[in-house]
Amino acid sequence: MRIDKFLKVSRIIKRRSVAKKVANNDRIEINDKIAKASSEVDTGDIIKISFGNKIVTVKILEILNSTKKEDADSMFEILEETYIKD
Repeated sequence: MRIDKFLKVSRIIKRRSVAKKVANNDRIEINDKIAKASSEVDTGDIIKISFGNKIVTVKILEILNSTKKEDADSMFEILEETYIKD
């Protein structure tokens, strides 16, 4: 599955268009490599996302093509959240 679709389906990022912009601005890494929106992800991959003043690292546990809000949390595990001081 593409990273932009995974981020939307898992509800880490609410809109696929926003996930695409974040990826194309080099703010997403998959297994320590810069990812583009079209980069493929698989179970077990580690994703690092830079949001403004926060960096979130998650591990993919499951890939689903669509999901309900309650089930989205089962798709990933948050490994680390780091806040960047100004």
